[in-house]
Amino acid sequence: MLLDHQLVPETIVRPKSFVGLMALYESNFLRLNQVIPELYRLDGYYKSRVAGDCDLHVEIIERSRYTITMSLSYYFDDAGKRVADPDMNIRVYLDCNLAEARQFDGEYRHPTLRKLSNQHRQELNARWRRNILLNKWLEYLIDQGHLVLER
Repeated sequence: MLLDHQLVPETIVRPKSFVGLMALYESNFLRLNQVIPELYRLDGYYKSRVAGDCDLHVEIIERSRYTITMSLSYYFDDAGKRVADPDMNIRVYLDCNLAEARQFDGEYRHPTLRKLSNQHRQELNARWRRNILLNKWLEYLIDQGHLVLER
């Protein structure tokens, strides 16, 4: 059986395609659902901790009947100041099973994220870059064993 993480998103082949972007949003949703299987039920703040990786911080910022807005972050200590990197804002569309990276701020302190960002810098506009990065980061989180469950 071919798994979602084994597919190469169409977005790399045709970065200006609306259909490719929607396929990427769908892939983001599937991967996010693997990291946060109880997403429909969660509210508030959560953390996933696995050996050998940074703690994953998840905060449900806003929820409505059909959408959830959340942040997904690692936190680093920078000269005594706590810095979120990446500080990704994600909108989940529950009625159509899509997840879109809406905002992505950060200085890429995590080496895997820095590498992913550099690989896609030239060929992707901001929307594509954010969502490719979310997709690949979610794949990485799944591989690392992150799992966010209800408190």
